[in-house]
Amino acid sequence: MRCSGGAVRLGLGLVALSIAAYIVGPPLYWHLVELLQSSYAPSCSPCLCDCSSQPIVSIPQGLSNISFGDCAKHNPEANADTEQNFAELLSEELKLRETQALENQQRADMALLDAKKIASQYQKEADKCNSGMETCEEAREKAEISILAQKRLTALWEQRARQKGWKEGVAKSHTQSQGKVQTA
Repeated sequence: MRCSGGAVRLGLGLVALSIAAYIVGPPLYWHLVELLQSSYAPSCSPCLCDCSSQPIVSIPQGLSNISFGDCAKHNPEANADTEQNFAELLSEELKLRETQALENQQRADMALLDAKKIASQYQKEADKCNSGMETCEEAREKAEISILAQKRLTALWEQRARQKGWKEGVAKSHTQSQGKVQTA
């Protein structure tokens, strides 16, 4: 069964729209819900009460006198205490974070120091290796020069021997015959 190009495009278009709705839908929904709630929210008029004449008392949760609770919210002494407690909490939090940051910094410094030590050890080993390679290379060059000198000397002696009448095949048979005579 073959699908036409138009049917495939339509199917791909529907898939693309579904994916877009899946990605964009939830944030758009919550944004609209927030807008609707803010437009229907009743506006509260400011509380006008004289809290200085009333004693500061903690109000139980089920108490229905809301104006007395609102007066406690606007109490300058309570606000000052709350702000002081909040400032102390923030100060403690900052001290804890500073301590944690210092500990992290010390660990990072120790790790860096260890890394430098290891790098130094590797560098020393690399220097030893390079020195050994240079020594080997020098020895190889000297050996090469020595071999060339030995080859020249051998060629000179062979040339002199040939001038004196030496032949390679004759010399072998002569030494072999001498070896037989000596062993007999």
